Amino acid sequence: MSNGFKRRDGFIGEKLISIPQKVWRDALERDPELFQIYITNVGYFPKASFHYRERRKGCEDNILIYCLQGKGHYIIDNKRYEVHTNQFIILPATDKYMRYWADKDDPWTIYWVHYTGDNINALNKSLNLSINRGPIQIPFNEKAIEIWQTIFQTLEMGYSTENLCNASFCLYHLVATFLFPQRHIQHDKEHDGDIITKTINNMRGNLSKKLTVEDMAVKHSLSVSHFSNIFRKATGMPPIDYFIHLKMQRACQLLNTNIDKIKSVATELGYEDPYYFSRIFKKHIGTSPEQYRATVKNMG
Repeated sequence: MSNGFKRRDGFIGEKLISIPQKVWRDALERDPELFQIYITNVGYFPKASFHYRERRKGCEDNILIYCLQGKGHYIIDNKRYEVHTNQFIILPATDKYMRYWADKDDPWTIYWVHYTGDNINALNKSLNLSINRGPIQIPFNEKAIEIWQTIFQTLEMGYSTENLCNASFCLYHLVATFLFPQRHIQHDKEHDGDIITKTINNMRGNLSKKLTVEDMAVKHSLSVSHFSNIFRKATGMPPIDYFIHLKMQRACQLLNTNIDKIKSVATELGYEDPYYFSRIFKKHIGTSPEQYRATVKNMG
């Protein structure tokens, strides 16, 4: 293991989403039957020098790691393993001590997902997933990367029930490409260019601004009332509420991946008053920005 600087994340080119616990509490309360398993964290770490995670009490989630390039290591239940290019590991939920890290000389590039569910242990038993299974060699898994991108892009579009459901259903497909790689073939990805998708992409590209419903409607030559109706029907939210929702999602990412002051995060998202930003954040996420940042430091 490297004696250099250890880091959880913060790698050039990384992608990372940690879904707030409140989002899942609300979703499971509304529609528990839709989420037998669900994603809690998803990420991509390219050439992750000094990447290191230690979990003294194990992890309540399953952890899927796909090594695309380079090399990594992990220890679980007092056994040490080495992970190479085009190998994957699924560490099932456990209370056993574990840690994993990038190789010092050839740090791994990894796609990874944390997922769980009320019956995760029973699922793992049915699939014969064991902490002692070790890394599995597979052919280059292009399909898994495509599905991972779909999951990430879906969650980037917000935490609506539809998006959470789509990501969770895609999770089954993602796991299947690793457990049953010989049964999967490649498909062309579809491109959705409808009004709602274009609007949400426009929102995401202008998170630092103060958009109005009029701004959104005029882009599609629609009246404000008609545009608002079709947007609410598609997403379950009014356009401005959805825009704020995306701002708060981005705030979670910023709080999770950098150490900027709360005021700087607020400014980046178009809020001149950090106290107003904090109130909005707590209303949507269920905790203050300071509390959220402290909480995610203990998650992975």
